[in-house]
Amino acid sequence: MQQYHVLVVEDEPVTRAKLVDYFLQEGYRISEAADGNEMRSILQNEKVDLIMLDINLPGEDGLLLTRDIRSTSDVGIILVTGRTDRVDRIVGLEMGADDYVTKPFELRELRVRVKNLLWRISKVDQVKQQLRQEFSEEKQADRVVQFGPWTFDIPRRMLSKDDSPVKLTKAEYEVLLAFVTNPNNVLGRDQLLSLISHRVEQPNDRTIDVLVRRLRSKIEDNPRNPRFFVTIHGEGYLFAGDIEK
Repeated sequence: MQQYHVLVVEDEPVTRAKLVDYFLQEGYRISEAADGNEMRSILQNEKVDLIMLDINLPGEDGLLLTRDIRSTSDVGIILVTGRTDRVDRIVGLEMGADDYVTKPFELRELRVRVKNLLWRISKVDQVKQQLRQEFSEEKQADRVVQFGPWTFDIPRRMLSKDDSPVKLTKAEYEVLLAFVTNPNNVLGRDQLLSLISHRVEQPNDRTIDVLVRRLRSKIEDNPRNPRFFVTIHGEGYLFAGDIEK
């Protein structure tokens, strides 16, 4: 069974010790830090699966640290704080946190939140590995596909219509590749997001919506009534084009 590595970032010694002791007893590998500098040192030298991050830290607060972490890492982040302001919760989630717990918290509830977040992360990692294998450029090396009036030269990263090329960003290319290799299959936003290697600062569901909107504007005759990139409400997107190889 995999032993997950959890990093507790908390400047208050008693609270930090309580969290460390409890999650050690639950079978997790635990590291601890009192501020952002100690946190960064651990992240640079070890693989961490989840961070419990206090907002009220000396120096850089937890919100700024969340934004900093999320710009380079997909590690799970649960904000743990004494603040009760709903605005802080919203800002924390917008910065890239996955969950939010307010002090005083119930340790058993926090354990469930940690367990659920780690489970979601493991499932996303499985999807990433599977999709990267499916969409590796080596497997696509000799593929040119057509849908409608469009020609998509995968190894050359070229999309054209009537021999007129259309420029794609790296992220747009990767999302289009996911679609054309899975026609008529619904792809969730997490699946699509996992394929973007050129990550934006704060990737989230809206990132995929923006990319699909851009692809529609470049490819669809009528972006408001899309023929190829169909929204499946509550699930994701479906590529409805007939692929010719």
